Amino acid sequence: MVNDKSNLTGSDVALIAGVTNRFVFSFMARPEIKRVSDLKGKRIGVTRVGSSTHTVALYALNQAGLKPGDYEILPLAEVPNILVALMAGRIDAGPLSSPTTIRARRAGMVELAALAKDGPEYVSVAVGATRAYIRANEEITRRFSRSYAEAVHLFKTNRSIAMKALQKYTRVTDQEILDETHKEYRDYIESVPYVSRKGVEAILAELALSDPKARQAKPEDFVDMRFVAEMERDGFFRKLGAK
Repeated sequence: MVNDKSNLTGSDVALIAGVTNRFVFSFMARPEIKRVSDLKGKRIGVTRVGSSTHTVALYALNQAGLKPGDYEILPLAEVPNILVALMAGRIDAGPLSSPTTIRARRAGMVELAALAKDGPEYVSVAVGATRAYIRANEEITRRFSRSYAEAVHLFKTNRSIAMKALQKYTRVTDQEILDETHKEYRDYIESVPYVSRKGVEAILAELALSDPKARQAKPEDFVDMRFVAEMERDGFFRKLGAK
């Protein structure tokens, strides 16, 4: 998560809403690969080194007992490119997110790990702002937070609007893929958008392996949950559900 890394080097960013508190990826492979441990000596596709796909790949590989040097990481810029490389045999496995995950299943790729369901708490996507901006624009930040929560509720409950948004931003027209993508992200996206404390702790533990400053850091150094807490206290989310 960029926010944690930048704050450790003197930035002033705080997370004000959690979008997803788990990895939103499936670790997928070519059909001949049956388990993650089979990837020793193989090529793994990611978008970029240091990206969320790279983090996911390292997590899945480490859980299977594989260490750096047991495999080759190949940066491919975008998630759809990982699927193209899988189908062409240029790589053997890689993390994919919807709608690319659904296309991969159609193409016969196998899901070695469903990290969105079975992976750890980890702040994969969050909304942030500088603390200086929040102090100077507290009411704007409050209104933004409410608008964001309303948009999430609309995405989850109004299928027609959700389909239009997904089609616009994914550029996918296949209705079956759009339906499945909507179904998956309804589960992934937090309705009450707290940033997971445990998820931040996981990131700090990861950063602490190479940055001593992370060992002294606390989750509170990186989040400002008062706007979400205020909405919950005022019954905002309950009223959304009633509508």
